[in-house]
Amino acid sequence: MMTGPPESHGALKEKDLLHEWYPEMFVIFVSHQWLSSVHPDPSGHQVQVLQQALRGIIDGTMQVHESLIARSDDKNLSAKTRECIADGFIFFDWFAIPQITARKHGVNEETTKSDAALAVQSIPAYVELSNLFIALVPELTHKDSSEPVNYSSWLSRGWCRAELWCRLLSNKFDTSVVVVYTPTEAEFMFPLDWQHNSIVEGNFTVEADRAEVVRLGQIVVESKIRHLQQFGPLSHYRFYLALRPKLLQQERSERNPESFLRQFRYDSLETAARDSSGMNAVMCATLSGDRAVLRLLAEHRASMNHSLKDMSDLGYYDTQTPLMAAAKSQQDASVLATLIQLRADVNARARTGLVAMSFCRTPEQVKVMVEHRADMPPSSLSGIASFGGPETMKVLLSCRCDINQTEENRYGPLHATTLFSRGNCRAVETAKFLLAQHADVNARTVLSGSLALWCRAARAKLAVVGFEN
Repeated sequence: MMTGPPESHGALKEKDLLHEWYPEMFVIFVSHQWLSSVHPDPSGHQVQVLQQALRGIIDGTMQVHESLIARSDDKNLSAKTRECIADGFIFFDWFAIPQITARKHGVNEETTKSDAALAVQSIPAYVELSNLFIALVPELTHKDSSEPVNYSSWLSRGWCRAELWCRLLSNKFDTSVVVVYTPTEAEFMFPLDWQHNSIVEGNFTVEADRAEVVRLGQIVVESKIRHLQQFGPLSHYRFYLALRPKLLQQERSERNPESFLRQFRYDSLETAARDSSGMNAVMCATLSGDRAVLRLLAEHRASMNHSLKDMSDLGYYDTQTPLMAAAKSQQDASVLATLIQLRADVNARARTGLVAMSFCRTPEQVKVMVEHRADMPPSSLSGIASFGGPETMKVLLSCRCDINQTEENRYGPLHATTLFSRGNCRAVETAKFLLAQHADVNARTVLSGSLALWCRAARAKLAVVGFEN
């Protein structure tokens, strides 16, 4: 078994430890952030976590589930998949790609550069051929900068985003991503984590790489849309088509009615207005920012308050509304204002009890909601603390929201910041802001009713059987 700093492509090739891909090969693609400028894992800590995590997955002592915060079903890795992992092969860039930093003495540098360039260009193919995608993100420290390396820093890296997008926008049936935090903890990625991290805005060690990665992002998004247009499902085709400008940070131009109907595959405005599916015409116009189309749909009696359904795999959950979707997808505040003008209910509650204010991400969104007399329950501040950042919370606090008030069976903004901190690069900044505003660092959530009973039952089971798999 490999121990210490992992050896490079060249060293492994000399030892005849590398394998060429063949059709029946089960490939585990490992995406990770380098821990130094010349070696990805100079102390071998990342690889050690990977080895222990894979052993746990194989023998069943570690289960991979959805995030506890976002869980919508009982998704996990099947026994068959665990068997395949046991016999699988690892794709790790340091193993599989020639690296100029590890060039052997006497080997032509230009040859190594050429081989490496070809291999990097082939990353989409490597990802497409992979059966399992792992984001390896343990809490470590970068050797050169002394900066923390973790899930949020991995999400910020341009090339890591490129690998992630190639996976999530693949045309394979299963595009799930397993996030490994520790040797004993792994989860399936929360869908909004990647949607809120555009491939255009990633951080690059070599800034010249940005143009290549942006081009790659455009290719995979367009390929995904074409595939869904031909093979479906229609709801996903509409979702990605609507969100394309937001994903690629492109300047938007509103569609005329004819273009909207043609692109989103509706026969007429009347048909579009009557659509009651989760990703219906109102949602298409909302996520694409087509305000004029929203007004036309309203004129044809389309409801601005329909409940979303069957979109949980995209991060939008049953009983949420288009107004909530507009807020959480970071639409311009003018889109929220248009929905409200067309009688979207600012105080409608999802089945979780949350209102649209809880999903706001920007100060401008909050201002629009306040101008239209939206309720500001304590859970709103917790929702904004999860994703919105200090400047957004500041607007809500200016309306005299109590930073330490909570509702029954609800947690406060400091709890929320902690719960979502792994995927939020601004979590520390948010926590400091809340503490500066005198948030109670010792506040406790008090459970009552059926939720309290479930919690006690879970504790009793844990005390008797432990963390059974």
